[in-house]
Formats: sequence, C-alpha cells, structure tokens
Amino acid sequence: MKILPVGKIREADAYTIKNEPISDIDLMERAARKCFDWLSMHLATSRSIKVVAGTGNNGGDGLAIGRMLAEKGYHVKMFLCGSPDQLSPSCKINYERLHLSLVPVQLSEGKLDLAFSPDDVLIDALFGSGLTRPVTGFHAELIHLINNSGTTVVSIDVPSGLFIDKTVKEANQPAIIRADYTLTFAPPKLAFFFPENNPYTGEWVMLDIGLSEEFLTQTEVTNFMITAASVKPLLHKRNKFAHKGMFGHSLLISGGIGKMGAAVLAAKACLRSGSGLVTVQVPRSGVNILQTAVPEAMIVIDSNEEHFSELPGLDGYSAIGVGPGIGMEKQTCNAFKQLIQTGKPMVIDADAINILGENKTWLSFLPPGSILTPHPKEFERIAGKISDDFHRNQVQKELSFKYSCYIILKGAYTAITTPNGRSFFNTTGNPGMATGGSGDVLTGLITGLLAQNYPPLEASLLGVYLHGLAGDIGAEITGQEALTASDIICNLGNAFSSLYGEL
Repeated sequence: MKILPVGKIREADAYTIKNEPISDIDLMERAARKCFDWLSMHLATSRSIKVVAGTGNNGGDGLAIGRMLAEKGYHVKMFLCGSPDQLSPSCKINYERLHLSLVPVQLSEGKLDLAFSPDDVLIDALFGSGLTRPVTGFHAELIHLINNSGTTVVSIDVPSGLFIDKTVKEANQPAIIRADYTLTFAPPKLAFFFPENNPYTGEWVMLDIGLSEEFLTQTEVTNFMITAASVKPLLHKRNKFAHKGMFGHSLLISGGIGKMGAAVLAAKACLRSGSGLVTVQVPRSGVNILQTAVPEAMIVIDSNEEHFSELPGLDGYSAIGVGPGIGMEKQTCNAFKQLIQTGKPMVIDADAINILGENKTWLSFLPPGSILTPHPKEFERIAGKISDDFHRNQVQKELSFKYSCYIILKGAYTAITTPNGRSFFNTTGNPGMATGGSGDVLTGLITGLLAQNYPPLEASLLGVYLHGLAGDIGAEITGQEALTASDIICNLGNAFSSLYGEL
C-alpha cells in the first residue's frame, strides 16, 4: 500500500471529488461516518463525549462526528476553536447542520472554558494533515491543557500539531496532542511508522474513505506499507513433483563460543523457510551442539575451536547468511572481509554488521544485492549519528543507493530500503518479539528464501512479514511476555499457511 506525502493526499481528495464524482461535503460526511462507526463500536453510550474542533476541514469532520454520536444517544458537548466566521466552506455546512443543543462553545485566547472528567472521551479535530508550522498561542495552550487532562483522547486523521512528513524540532515540549487512539484516513501517513511519534499517535487505526483507486494506482511514491495483499502474490507455489534440489542450498556462517544458540536458531528458521538444503559453518567446539539441536542441517567445520576464522568453499550454495554469534575476533574480521570480496550477494547480520561498523571502508566491498539486517544501534555503527527518525530513514535510503544493497532496519515497523530509493514498512509483529534470538531467526528465514530464488526485495518483504506474523501467532498462544525466538520458529509454518489462505 502506498504512503502518500501531504501534497499527494490533497490531490487524492481533489481527484476523488472531481472524478467519482462526489461533493467535498459528502466526502467529509463519508469520513465522519467511518469514524462514527468505529467510535460507536468501542464506546458505551454512557460515555460523555467532548469534541474540540478547529475551523478547517478537520474541524468539519469533528462537528459531523459529534452530530452523529448525539443522534446515537451519546452525551456530546462541542467546542469550536475560533469564530464561526472563519470556517472553511464544508466545516461551515456541518456547523449549520448542528441542532441548537449542540452549538459549540467558542474557545479563544483567554477563554479556555474546558473542564474534564476522567471518564470523558475527547475527540481532537483541531488540525489535520496539512499543518505547515508548529502550533503556538492559545491553540498550543489548549493542546497542553488536553494533554494534562487525563481523559481518553481520540484524534481524527492526525493528532493535532503533528507533521506527517517531517520531524518536530523544538527546544521546549512541542504542542502536539498525545492521543490514545488516532483514526486516520487511508492511505497511511509516514510519521506514524516512526518511534518518535508513537507518544502522539497512540494506537492508530486506518479507515478507508474510498479515495480514488485510479489516482492511487497512478501516483508515484517512494514509501509503502507492507500488507498481506502486497506479499501474498510473491509466494512461490510448489509443484507436486518438486524435490529438495529445486529449493536451493543455504549456507549459514554463524555461532561462536558461548553463542551457538544463534547458529541453532538461524539454522532452524532457514529450514522452516523451505530451503531444500541447509549447511552451517561453525567453529569446532559447536559441532556436537548443532548436530544434536538441528539434525536436518549439514555442517562445515571451521578449523578454529571458538570462532569463524576461514572462508569455506562457496560452490554449490544458492544463498549465504553471515553474522549471528560470530564475534569480532581479528581472524573473524579478516575472513569476513574475504567473504564479501567474493562478489556473492548475502544476508549480513549482527556481528558481521558490527565488523562493518568498525571498518566502514569495507562497505564498498559489499556485493550488489546484499541484504543487511541491523537493529537501530547496529545501524548507527555503520551510518553515524542520527538526529531523528526521518533523518534515519533518509540516511538508510542513501546507504542502500550508495552500496546497491537492501537494508532491513528492525523495529516495531521494520523498514526496508532499496537501491532505487524506496522504503517499505512492515505491519506484522509485536513487542514480545523484542527478545534475544529474534534477529537470528530473521537472518535464517531470509537466507532460506534467497536460496529458493526469491529476488532480494521479495525475500526481504516476505521475510519480515512472515517473521512478524509468526510472532503474532505465537504471542496469541504464549502472551507477549513469554514469547521466545523458538516460538517464532515454531509458528513459521502457521504464518505461511495463513498467508496462503489455508487457515
């Protein structure tokens, strides 16, 4: 699914109004009805609702939602931030549709007559996605009052004060609504995928208001949201007469003294990915561990007792994954340098990324099409200091372009950047996956997909989606707190089946 910048969102609205055709006020009514449907499903009619509306179209949404809730039997009180003379045309129509009992209390500088009860639900409809400058004056005072109220806040489309395409940089606390829920209109907003904005968006829910599919299809963007619909067509279906030789041979270089668990997890995940054959190179001390824990895997024995120290023969392997648990010994660094100079694309994770961080000139040796899977700290070791999440995404894109590689930055919305300047944000996964070994599982999974002849982008998209989905299925069974990396592996089969539509 495409993520539109603010300018394209306005164009999508205008195109829909012109070509559906539908009037601006009827499109606003449609959006308000979607919000009303969600609110009426989640709020008991005994809840007291306060609607704080601005004078633009976001305020018009809020006025329409308040009217619908009042008609449903909710106790609704309206507040208008500004004068009725300042209303946008569609906002004015919704203002005039209000019953006399719902005429808003006017709020202005020095007149913030707004009291809260802990049981209130406040609907924030002050500012929408078109905000171009930080909120100041009495609007900022009002936002801080709302944030300190202790009431449940539901923002419409965007938390008021939040920019959707750039970071908020202010010396003092920014005037941005801290919503518990954000009901946003599809397509999604880029800001929602970044950790720095989570305190403002809360739990966000995307509502489809029927913007023109023709416009969305034709519009060129660089940012995308990964969904089941976008990855399901990538799956390779197996022929009835298939055999293991048709599904590739994966090589994993992983494990070291005290970290053989990383090799075990990566190997198990690689096997669960569907790779026909899996071979793991481990130091001599890890042979018995791996053969006992993963009998399906073959082994290349490194001559070193404790760590990766030598380049294996690479003929016959369809894909290579390197890094989990290998350490950063001098011999390991030298062997890794030789590996990336072979020109074979590979999945690079964990200690292999840390080695690159200490030897940044080696980034130029990366084979084109390689996949790097850092977490944020590992990413900073290769990218340098990052000022904010928007900056991080831009730097990630630049590195992907510069080194012709795919970078998978792991997080709540794992971000994949490509050599041609695109970003893809994953939507599966949960906080329970923030546990040791989860990244090793992802490395094995993507390596196995590459071995099956998935191109690097497809392997990355499928890998992160299935990894997160397996974690979600596992968390339903164990709870997030008890989820382990092994639980993710155990549910990879269920994740595949779910994506195929068999569950």
